[in-house]
Amino acid sequence: MRRLLPAVLAAVLALGLPAGAGGAQPAPDTPVAVSLSNRPPAGHSLSSGHVLAIASALAKVRDARGEHPGSYGAVYLKGPLRWQVSFFAPGGTKEIAQVIISDASGRVLEAWTGFQVAWTMARGYPGAFGEHVNALYIWLPLCLLFVLPFFNFRRPLRLLHLDLLVLLSFSVSLAFFNHGRIYGSVPLAYPPLLYLLVRMLAILRQRGTTRSNAELQLLVPPRWLAVAAVLLIGFRIGLSVTDSNVIDVGYAGVIGAQRIAADRPLYGSFPSDNEHGDTYGPVNYEAYVPFQQVFGWSGRWDNLPAAHAAAIFFDLLTIALLFWLGRRMRGPTLGVALAYAWAAYPFTLFALESNANDSLVAALVIAALLAASYTSRPTRFARGGLAALAGLTKLAPLALIPILATDGLWGPPRGRRATGLALFTAGFVVCAGLALVPVVRHDTLHRIYERMLAYQANRDSPFSIWGLYGLHGGELAAEVCAGALAVGLALLPRREGLVGLASGCAAIILAVELAMDHWFYLYIPWFFGLVMVALLGQFSLSSPPAPDAVFQTGRATQRALAIST
Repeated sequence: MRRLLPAVLAAVLALGLPAGAGGAQPAPDTPVAVSLSNRPPAGHSLSSGHVLAIASALAKVRDARGEHPGSYGAVYLKGPLRWQVSFFAPGGTKEIAQVIISDASGRVLEAWTGFQVAWTMARGYPGAFGEHVNALYIWLPLCLLFVLPFFNFRRPLRLLHLDLLVLLSFSVSLAFFNHGRIYGSVPLAYPPLLYLLVRMLAILRQRGTTRSNAELQLLVPPRWLAVAAVLLIGFRIGLSVTDSNVIDVGYAGVIGAQRIAADRPLYGSFPSDNEHGDTYGPVNYEAYVPFQQVFGWSGRWDNLPAAHAAAIFFDLLTIALLFWLGRRMRGPTLGVALAYAWAAYPFTLFALESNANDSLVAALVIAALLAASYTSRPTRFARGGLAALAGLTKLAPLALIPILATDGLWGPPRGRRATGLALFTAGFVVCAGLALVPVVRHDTLHRIYERMLAYQANRDSPFSIWGLYGLHGGELAAEVCAGALAVGLALLPRREGLVGLASGCAAIILAVELAMDHWFYLYIPWFFGLVMVALLGQFSLSSPPAPDAVFQTGRATQRALAIST
């Protein structure tokens, strides 16, 4: 398995990801303001005055304007075939309604009010995230493939089956999101997040290395599962190359990589079509540098082959690390099972098809967990360094610092305990310092704070129950609870071993995501690998013998009977 993954990656990179290979994020037609007139512009059927009257007559527009007395409308040409009418609150600082109208027929194509004016991702545009992976003929087979190898038909009520179904239940929320029904999609994401948090805490409190009913019977032999994993990986890569789009996250990575390579300031003055793309940690942009250097960048939001290559690499790296970690824990069978689970889970493909950076976060967290499986001093140093890299990619993994720093240190004598903490701290400081070098050369700490921390803290997002319903007091309470959990799990006794560490880390990430003002489906891979390590790692794995093993056993039995007679 470990030999196949580099070969697959090399084959993909050898293709060069030509410009027409991947789906680009289509740039919308830039609206061009026009003055009010009763005469249609050249080549158009409608006048700006007629378009404004059509938009003003809509009931939802009248309601929005009723809440903002003194609002006014402005008319724009949006390409050769459409008009856009935007209504602004007094002072022109806030757009309260937006209407798109067909020039040929005068039909209203789109009408948005409230948060769907500013947040175009809340409108349910088809394929905006993940392209055709959202199609039922792809999504539903992946759901079946994800569950089937781990399903025990003799014990259908096994708790693991419910766990896997809950992981898939985010699909219900995504279905509402894909239809622009945010008041349905947002609340539906919280029950599975809460369930998984409770399950991880329950596993964390279990005693012993495995459950009392410890055997997990795979439905197929491990070698078949390995073949299926390789086929799924090939399918994922092929779909990413031929049918995926690069969202603003991947675009931002390429922009930042180009700036680092050119020795320019990283934060501030990003292009207008990705103005807030500089909101991530410096490690995110540094990770894109090799791909930007190999595949280049045209300077605009085109097919962005560098973003495609980076996303594929992050995905393959996570799969390889999960295999390695599983093999360390329970042998190659668990490694294959974890790699297969990642390859079959539809939400990891959703992240890959969006060419986002979230698999990089997952890879760094899994790598820190893998470093924790070794007890040498260099690996303690590496664990601190990986914790720094994960936290300086996106901020959420910073909550894992306490548990990663203290794991495995309660048993050793005080002197070894202090040495372990010192090595972890040294690794964290050294790697964080190296990652920040390209940034502090040009950017001040104040600018970094403004672009990364202040923007994240101050934006008002409808993609959480806190932002959607204005529950900011509840958001603060959730943040305090997440912080308390992160510190508490580092200080209180808990289940030993990698299963305990994985479930603890997963619980912390889940608590952080529950407290976020802006939550999205791309964040599921952050905790998914950890959750699967905890769920499958608590069992001793067995599988039905391969057909050739059955055949050999039968021949041996026949020989034994012949000798005995």
